[in-house]
Amino acid sequence: MLKRLTIQNYALIESLDISFPEHLIIITGETGAGKSILFGALSLLLGAKADSSVLNNKEKNCIVEAEFEAEEEIMLRRVISPLGRSRMFLNDEPIGIEELKEISSKLVDIHAQHQQLLLSDKKFQLSVLDYFSGNTLLLESYNTIYYKYLSFQSQLKDLDRKVIELEKSKEYKQFQYNQLVESHLVEGELEELENEQKQLANAEDIKNNILQAVSLFNQNEISIVQNLKEAETLLHKAVAYIPDISELVQRLSFSRIELKDIECDLYDRVDKIVASPERLLVVDERIAVIYNLFRKHNVSSVSDLISIRENLSCDLEMSVDCMLEREKLCKEITSLQKECSVLADQLHCKRIKASKALSETLQKSIKTLEMPHAIFEVKVIERDIWAKDGKDDVLFYFSANGSSGIKELSRCASGGELSRIMLCIKALMAKYVGMPTMIFDEIDTGVSGSIADKMGELIGEMGENMQVFAITHLPQVASKGSAHYLVYKEFNDKNEAKSGIRQISGEERILEIARMLSGTKLSEAAIANAKVLLGEKN
Repeated sequence: MLKRLTIQNYALIESLDISFPEHLIIITGETGAGKSILFGALSLLLGAKADSSVLNNKEKNCIVEAEFEAEEEIMLRRVISPLGRSRMFLNDEPIGIEELKEISSKLVDIHAQHQQLLLSDKKFQLSVLDYFSGNTLLLESYNTIYYKYLSFQSQLKDLDRKVIELEKSKEYKQFQYNQLVESHLVEGELEELENEQKQLANAEDIKNNILQAVSLFNQNEISIVQNLKEAETLLHKAVAYIPDISELVQRLSFSRIELKDIECDLYDRVDKIVASPERLLVVDERIAVIYNLFRKHNVSSVSDLISIRENLSCDLEMSVDCMLEREKLCKEITSLQKECSVLADQLHCKRIKASKALSETLQKSIKTLEMPHAIFEVKVIERDIWAKDGKDDVLFYFSANGSSGIKELSRCASGGELSRIMLCIKALMAKYVGMPTMIFDEIDTGVSGSIADKMGELIGEMGENMQVFAITHLPQVASKGSAHYLVYKEFNDKNEAKSGIRQISGEERILEIARMLSGTKLSEAAIANAKVLLGEKN
């Protein structure tokens, strides 16, 4: 229940701090006093849209705070800054707007003026039947499977688009991949080929240069190496007389050995250099292949070609993987379709079964509100396709004058009839939803007299089991409350209007009921009538 409400700087309310009791609470006041403003502020705690236009003083924050007593005490607060920014709090801890809506929706239900128009909404009609049928858990299970099914369907569409794109380029990519694979590319290959090409193209010149160099080792049949050997022998003899010359002998020995090795290597190189036009042709063709691939793929190295080959391989494997993934996804979708079908069938059966009982229950309740010949029927129509609520449409049919004139509710009921029907539905739903607090903002619009009295009795019955607020302009309803609050408007020295609210009882309550009966000018008859109404309540 709503224990306490604090409002600061909201519309005509400058500052308000008020506590509320249990059971039926009546809210009255003259037109324009601000009755609906009070619960307009409260609706901010239910997640209603808010901006700086609700601020009375544009330089201060608007603050709405409510203390609820449920299984534990809950404090909700919403703060709106002059810039229109909104902050929400649960027990002084910041929360988001969706969390605020979820929490408050379990604490209070506000029936705003003209909300009876919901009766024309098929979704609302379906929700009434589902609450009555006890379908909440089953519907949650169905929703879980259905939204998973939709998600998988979306994934399948994306995958199909991907597969189509992959298939469009698959043949060309396969050709490119095969060409690169058949090219047997190797890292560093081009550099080796280009070096070999230079050697093969200049083989004779290279061989002649090396031979000429070798010939200098034995010019005029005199061997450089042999001469160094002889010089080494001669110097060695001088070592006995000049010991430190041994170092030069050693260096000369090393040089001779190195020159001998160079001479041998040059001879080996000459033997290995072979002029081969056939091999040169093979090398030229291989280099041409590689450079053609460079141009085709717009790259400049064998490493780049190898990377392209690997990427093409991944793309081709992706196409196969996508097909396998698609096959798996289709199996999942088929399984989810079966689950959806089973749960949708269960929902349909429960709705069909409950629709007759709901029709009878509401019809009985409606008849008590001065519509003795009312016919109310709930029809369940099965669709061909699923939606988030199953495969059913629910339509309310109504006639105030017997079965001959029964039509869709939205096409035949008057405003007063809609108000009475909505009250009956709200009373019924309150039992099944377990809502601790319900607020009616002039649900009695369009009715009067004995009908209003009957509606007051029904609202009073609801108040025996839960906290009910009724903003009303009808004395018959106002007299039924266990607590009565008056909303009033007053003006300050600057002729600025301010709204306030206070609890009234005793003589003051009698006068308020009399005002509702006769208007601003109170008559003795109105006062007497007010006493009768309040006396009947007691």
